[in-house]
Amino acid sequence: MVVVKGRRRSSVPAVPTYTEADVRQLSAANDEPAWLLESRLAAWELYEDMPMPSLQDEEWRRTDYRHIRWDQASRIATPNGATRDTVPAYNREPLIGDQQGGLLTFVDGKIVQYEIADELVQHGIIFTDLRTACQDYEHLVRPNLMTKAVVPGEGKFAALHAALWTHGVFLYVPRGKVAELPFHVVMYNTHPGASMGHVLVVLEENSQATLLVDYASTPADEHSAYIGATELLVGDAAHLQYVSLQDWNRQTYEFSYQRARVGRNANLDWIHGTMGGRLVKAYMELELDGLGANGRMSGFFFADGEQLFDHDTQQNHNAPLTTSDLLFKGAAKDSARTVWQGMIKSLPKMQKIDGFQASRNLVLSEDARMDGIPGLEIEADDVACSHAATFGTLEEEPVFYLMSRGIERPTAELMVIEGFFDELLQRIPFERVRERLQAAMEAKITGK
Repeated sequence: MVVVKGRRRSSVPAVPTYTEADVRQLSAANDEPAWLLESRLAAWELYEDMPMPSLQDEEWRRTDYRHIRWDQASRIATPNGATRDTVPAYNREPLIGDQQGGLLTFVDGKIVQYEIADELVQHGIIFTDLRTACQDYEHLVRPNLMTKAVVPGEGKFAALHAALWTHGVFLYVPRGKVAELPFHVVMYNTHPGASMGHVLVVLEENSQATLLVDYASTPADEHSAYIGATELLVGDAAHLQYVSLQDWNRQTYEFSYQRARVGRNANLDWIHGTMGGRLVKAYMELELDGLGANGRMSGFFFADGEQLFDHDTQQNHNAPLTTSDLLFKGAAKDSARTVWQGMIKSLPKMQKIDGFQASRNLVLSEDARMDGIPGLEIEADDVACSHAATFGTLEEEPVFYLMSRGIERPTAELMVIEGFFDELLQRIPFERVRERLQAAMEAKITGK
């Protein structure tokens, strides 16, 4: 019998330890409107009826999360008096010079900093926390919150999130308005336990915005769970640039659902980075709903130690003349494991679509393992769809070339690896953020 920290493994809960009473207590503590409580309870019923994902499920068979200690990871993280100064300054600094359109900083689910530019408010742009939005902007939130993008019925963790989300952000840009300055959200955890953050973005017709979301946490000895959802609703002829960067501590297990819906002649530029966490299972789906919709998904990840990253992406062409372009680049070292599963899908009669996906993987040690599984499900006959997955090790030729110019081997290897990721990092529109990510990658490469 295996003993874990003085407890028998069989005594550790195999599922999150919540009840309906927890749902009601959370809603009451936040003084939520009746419609939101009803929505939470409906999701809870779905959650109770669904089994936990298992290795027998195709999409989970490469991702074994059974070693998570739910007795630790189920405890909802609560604020402990932390202030904005608890969050590293580089996470909160302005994105462009000394300016940004708005900043929302959460510590353990509590708002510790909130800013929004006056000129954006004057244009009817809403940037606020999701709890406030549910109270003050029901007519905008209620029709869109987990009804069009991520829905509770699509998975066990999606239903749990819908029942118990703890905090979140709401960004709304009215028709024809352009937010010239970017928005920034920081979700930072200082305690082990569970947090369930939500991002809801609604861009109406012919509007425009840029949003960066940072996820991070302090080191911890106990297990944590992040059960999150992201919903990006991009209206006709609208343009959204969305960047999400994750750097959880090494005891955090992430289960997240992320989906975007893109309207007619609209454009989404979606950039996603994964650096932290012990285990990450992330669903990322792009729904091209309107004629002429365009979506680009860029992902980068670097796993080391015993990290396991599983990214499950889907590009759904639900209208003709739509374009999707996906590029994921990743590296793994030590005994880390990564999985990328991708699918391009078109509905019948969705002609003249153009879909592309590529997964580029750099294996940096003998014990690391990386899997790339591209796929096509095409039900139309006039399309241009293709996919590719490549795997390689650090090539000696460029390293030797740099060494021949007087550069020592460790520095030469670092430069080659940084060059591998540079294409994606350059897509991030903020110089200081790129510098921060380059420093994080360098720390992983050098082990410092």
